[in-house]
Amino acid sequence: MNRRLRTALTVALSATLVTTAAPAPAQAHRPPATFSLPDGFQPEGIATAGRYAYFGSRATGAIYRADLIGGEGAVLSPATGTPSLGLKVDRRGRLFVSGGTAGDARVVDTRTGEVLARYQFASAPTFVNDVVLTERAAYFTDSNRPALYRLPLGRDGALPPAGGFTTIPLTGAFQQSGTGVNLNGIVRTPDRRALIVVQSNTGLLFRVDPATGVTTAVDVPGHTFTNGDGLLLDGRTLYVVQNRLNQIAVVELNRAGTAGTLTGTVTDPNFDVPTTVAKALGRLYLPNARFTTPPTPTTPYTVVAVRPN
Repeated sequence: MNRRLRTALTVALSATLVTTAAPAPAQAHRPPATFSLPDGFQPEGIATAGRYAYFGSRATGAIYRADLIGGEGAVLSPATGTPSLGLKVDRRGRLFVSGGTAGDARVVDTRTGEVLARYQFASAPTFVNDVVLTERAAYFTDSNRPALYRLPLGRDGALPPAGGFTTIPLTGAFQQSGTGVNLNGIVRTPDRRALIVVQSNTGLLFRVDPATGVTTAVDVPGHTFTNGDGLLLDGRTLYVVQNRLNQIAVVELNRAGTAGTLTGTVTDPNFDVPTTVAKALGRLYLPNARFTTPPTPTTPYTVVAVRPN
């Protein structure tokens, strides 16, 4: 091949490469640091799955689903007339909902909003507050009673019949206090063999043997977690939302969840009595319950996203 022909082919090939090169990707849209929930919604619980978050209304029981990328959303499940508090979503797309003063729980399909099952755990005085999921069961706390409710899950996550739950009385170190909110948030231990609960009015953390209900205090030297509300475990890091203090305490636990060390706190100027926390898209999301603001049908409510410590 002579030099003139080789040069022409090189120029033509270069032009082809320039023409067919893929355009530079557009900058990804960053999720908002705050976004709004419906006015008057009175949020309390949150659960996340992928880019979506689910919020429960303590006023009406409605479930609201929001897109965390854009912040827009809509009501997934309509008002029930009873509270929707602590929430967890499983890998089958089912939302487990704590019923507060109704003393119950329900399971909602996150695709359709259909209520798949209901469970009546207790009658007044009761306050079914939060829930955690394991491979074999869902466990619910009751802020008015020293007990957990266990909802067993069958093969492929099959839900039990309406009466197919058990009540687990708590014994050992945990003592019910006569005033304020007792049992509140609940998570698994890092080794996944037990549960951890927070007692809001004392600020103490307890490890619970789910088979027996025996409790032991979690040793966090020099620290308690007054107003402890929702809990989130990420690896060995436990996030404790302290609602009226407008902060998240960050505790590094040992594998068994018997002891931990406070490593810091997370605050944000947009916090307005956040109640609980869930992780998604590399950030922590917290609904502002605004307990210190008298609720009205037009009271605004927001969700705040912060970076984890």
